Amino acid sequence: MKAVGYFEALPISHDNALIDLDIPPPAPGPRDLLVRVLAVSVNPVDTKLRAASPPAPGQPKVLGWDAVGVVEATGSDASRFRIGDRVFYAGSIARGGTNAELHTVDERIVALAPHSLQNGEAAALPLTSITAWELLFDRLQVPRGGGQGQALLVIGGAGGVGSILIQLARQLTGLTIIATASREETRQWCLDLGAHHVIDHAQPLPAQLREIGHEQVDMAASLTQTDLHFDAVVESLKPQGRLALIDDPKGLDVGKLKRKSLSLHWELMFTRSLFETPDMAQQGVLLAEVAALVDAGRIRTTASADFGTINARNLKRAHALIESGQARGKLVLAGF
Repeated sequence: MKAVGYFEALPISHDNALIDLDIPPPAPGPRDLLVRVLAVSVNPVDTKLRAASPPAPGQPKVLGWDAVGVVEATGSDASRFRIGDRVFYAGSIARGGTNAELHTVDERIVALAPHSLQNGEAAALPLTSITAWELLFDRLQVPRGGGQGQALLVIGGAGGVGSILIQLARQLTGLTIIATASREETRQWCLDLGAHHVIDHAQPLPAQLREIGHEQVDMAASLTQTDLHFDAVVESLKPQGRLALIDDPKGLDVGKLKRKSLSLHWELMFTRSLFETPDMAQQGVLLAEVAALVDAGRIRTTASADFGTINARNLKRAHALIESGQARGKLVLAGF
C-alpha cells in the first residue's frame, strides 16, 4: 500500500526527510478497525517526531495520527462499528501513523465522522479536539456549563488546539475567553471562533490584561512557547489559579507557582491509548460529542489550508509551514 514516512530523522529541508513508500498493509488486532484513510491533518507532534525520533534501522516510520476514513474490516472482538462506516479519530502514538492508505486503530478511540463536513474538514478535528476537551474539562476541571465569572487565558489561540479550545469553551462553558495572537489575521481568527478578547503574546501580557479590565485570570492554557511566557502567565494568574500546558518547555521553575498556590497540569491526549487506561473509551465518546456539536452548527472545522493529496511532497510543505510558526488552524490533505 502507499504510505509516507522516513528512514532517518532529518531536517524538513532534506530530500529524504519524508519519502513516498510502498509497504505491506496492516492486519487488525482483536479490538481494531482496519480503516481506508481518506484524509489526514498534520500536527506539531508529527514535525517533532520526524526531526528527533529515528526509526529502527532499515525500517520506515510512518507518521500521522488524525484521520477520516471508511471501515474496511473489524477485529474479532470489535463490535462498535460496521464495515462501510465513515469514522474519524486521532490514533495512538504507540502505533504506525495514518499517512498510509490503510491503518488500524482501537475502536474505543473512534467515532463516526461529522456528516456535515467533507473528509479534509473532519480530519482537522480529532487530535486537537481531544487535547482541548481533556485540557478544559479533565485538567482545568471546568464544569460543563460552568465557569461564569471566571476568565481563561489561551496562549496561542490561533493554533490547532487553541482554535478548537476557544470554541469548546465558548459553547460549553460560561468562561470569559482571552486568547493571544500576534498578527491581524490570527487575531481575527480567534475572534471569529468565539474569543471575547484577543491580546498580543509578542507584548507584555499583564499590562494588556489590565487594559481589557482583567487584573488577573483564573486559569491559563499555555499551548506554545511556555518557556517564553511562563513568568508572565504566573504573574497573570490569580492566587490558587490553574495552569495547563501541552508543549515541551526545556525547563520550568515550578517553585514560582508556590507563592500563589498555583496548580500545574500537563495534557497529552495519547495517554489514554498509550496506557489503555480504564477510561480509554472516553475519547470515542467525546469525539462523538464533538461530531454532534459540528453537525448542530455550534462548532466549525479548524481546517485552514488544503495541501492536496497525501504524498511526501505535500506533507513536507505542511511540516515546513508548521515549523515556521506561521500556521493558523489545521493543515489537511486528502486522497492518495
